[in-house]
Amino acid sequence: MNKHLRWWMLGFAFTATVINYLDRQALSVAAPVLRAEFHLRSLSYAHIVFAFLLAYTLMNGISGLLIDRLGTKIGYGLFVAWWSLSALLHSFAQGSTSLGMFRFLLGLGEAGNWPGAVKIVAEWFSPNERSTASGIFNSGSAVGAILAPPIIAFMLLHYGWRSAFAIVGAAGFVWLVAWIFLYRSPVSGKEIQATPLPYKSLLRSRFVWTFTISKIFFDPVWYFYTFWFPEYLSHGRHFDMASIGRYGWIPFFIAGLGSALGGLLSRGLLACGSTITVARKTAVSIAAIMMLAAIPSVLVQSAVTSIALISLAMAGYTAGLANMLAMPADVVPPDRVAFVYGFASMGSGFGGMIFTLLTGWLIDHYSYAPAFFLFGLIPIACSLILWLWMGSLESQSHSTAIGLTTTPSTETA
Repeated sequence: MNKHLRWWMLGFAFTATVINYLDRQALSVAAPVLRAEFHLRSLSYAHIVFAFLLAYTLMNGISGLLIDRLGTKIGYGLFVAWWSLSALLHSFAQGSTSLGMFRFLLGLGEAGNWPGAVKIVAEWFSPNERSTASGIFNSGSAVGAILAPPIIAFMLLHYGWRSAFAIVGAAGFVWLVAWIFLYRSPVSGKEIQATPLPYKSLLRSRFVWTFTISKIFFDPVWYFYTFWFPEYLSHGRHFDMASIGRYGWIPFFIAGLGSALGGLLSRGLLACGSTITVARKTAVSIAAIMMLAAIPSVLVQSAVTSIALISLAMAGYTAGLANMLAMPADVVPPDRVAFVYGFASMGSGFGGMIFTLLTGWLIDHYSYAPAFFLFGLIPIACSLILWLWMGSLESQSHSTAIGLTTTPSTETA
């Protein structure tokens, strides 16, 4: 296997994640315009976000299984095609109902990105490299979110919001053409494969359920910043569209650096002799402490200081996620990684739905302050769950906890 080729494959995951977030962030950047045109209250906007998260949650239970069954090339490619078409359809929205429907379709497609990308990392990278590789591809979410405010705001101001959705939707099809012609499998020839790890065994495992529950209190933090930060700048800090385009990318840029930091932190702890369990959990805990910066961010008078604190909190999230993304590959074989991460992401989607509706209600009835307090505190719950309930990753690996031994599966390129 060409060791340099793995970085090209990781580049595909990174680029797909950038496009994923361009498509996702287009709504949040355009939200002030859409809310004015369609007369949407905060809770109505929350319902549209809820539609995305509902589809995202439901499909996460299936997306990983499909990618494992169809193979990385076909499975990942189909999900990118689906979400790109769905993003393009947003340009035809006529009101809150059709916008919610297209958002639901987008959620169905975007649920395949992280299981597919995690599978690429599991197939191509060793355990010591996985948090770094995960941090690199996941930084694509920050890059996409960085690009979205200036690009979408520019297109909104010059061409209208319908053109903005159409253009970002088309970007995925460019990626798809390159993927079809350039993707390669990490397995060059046939290898002997033991009996595959049964899905029932995974669903009974302590790791899968603890990991799933922990994500209920972790990923909704990112959903909050993704869907509500431009809204906060508009209604909480009174930024106009040009100012949102000028400054709205900054926290996402810092978040991209946090993604790389999380991978390096875990790798440094491993180099110092820590076990994988201690390295992953410690990195997530440090990240949770960083996310507490959300609380003072909404209390300070200065918009500059507020954005700086939000940037620190978002960097904490991506630093923690780089290690959360690596955990399934630490425990289960590559041919089951997409399924496990997809199933666990149902937890993040479930939490995202609950906290999104709660966010809309809090903002309509009170202000942004209780929402920022909430999303500063819930990552601590995630960290406690990992330390108190998950146990050792090493003891739960597929070769010891389940009692089965597997070798890397073959996959048709």
